[in-house]
Order: sequence, then structure tokens, then C-alpha cells
Amino acid sequence: MAKRITVRIDRCMGCHTCELACAIAHSSSRDIESLMISGEKPGYRIHVESYGPRSIPLNCQHCEEPACALACPTGAIHRKAPGKPVLFDRERCIGCGMCVQACPFGVITMSSEGKGVLKCDLCIERLAQGMEPACVSSCPTHALVFEENKVSAQAKRRLVAEKMAAATDAGEATEFGGAREP
Repeated sequence: MAKRITVRIDRCMGCHTCELACAIAHSSSRDIESLMISGEKPGYRIHVESYGPRSIPLNCQHCEEPACALACPTGAIHRKAPGKPVLFDRERCIGCGMCVQACPFGVITMSSEGKGVLKCDLCIERLAQGMEPACVSSCPTHALVFEENKVSAQAKRRLVAEKMAAATDAGEATEFGGAREP
């Protein structure tokens, strides 16, 4: 995929703003007041899970070879082209839940109606308008970032290098590639 949502776990404060923004963006009214008045239950496609003192936002990774799409007997879960988001087509869904079982991240859930699922689509309508996914633009701490895969990989390498350099400077032993340096 060209772009993906990257999570900066150290910045997430567990406010669940991303979940609310997702629910609003996928509601029929696209407005929180109308959503509450109508009683609509749109659900969210990002899940903030707590693990010890940390909160971790989890969403669809739009895998290159998505297990959910491979498990779907009707093609309701599909990708239009390589590098594009993995999407869900409600009309083709039979409600079997195979995609839910196949997702290695546990981020696909059945909708409250039973037929159909809730799954991140990267806010494809917002992307078409030049906007970021709702969860990303709503995050007050910028724990969610919508960036190119290449940029994400470079940032991760830089962070690992900084941590290794800091540990070495502090006189701590570091591990790299399974070998220990004194």
C-alpha cells in the first residue's frame, strides 16, 4: 500500500477520540448531534485496547495478502487494485463471519445487524476529498499518523538507531541480530 496508518504507541493517552471520530465518519448523518438524536449505532472500525499502562489503537492493516479476503467465500472483502485499501461490500456479504475469524489482528467485527461487518476502509470517501482518515485527523496527541510506507520504515529505523546509540553511550550492552556486544 502507498499509505497506511502508523501508530505511535508512546503518544496514545487512551482518550478514544479516534473511535468516536470513526463512528461519526461512518454514520449516515456524519454529525455527532444528529447521530445521537437519531439513535443510529454506526460502530467504529478502530479499537483502543489497554495493555498495562499503555493504550494501543488497533485498526485494519490493509495487508498485502489479506487473510480476511482469502477467507471470504463471496468476495465481499476485496481490494480493487494492488496497494489500495481492503474494502467491504455489504451487498455481497452473507454474514458468515469467516473474515472476522481470519483477521490476525482481531479488528474486524460483526455489525449489530448481524449481516455485514465493521472494518476500516481508511475513510476512502475522505481520501477522495484530499482529507486524512477521521481517526488520524481527530487524534489530539498525533499518536495516529497517515504516512507513506517508506517514511514509516525510515522513521522506525531512525528510532531503533537512536535507542541503540543511547544505550551504547550509556555503557549498556546492546543486542543486534542476536549477537551481544559487551
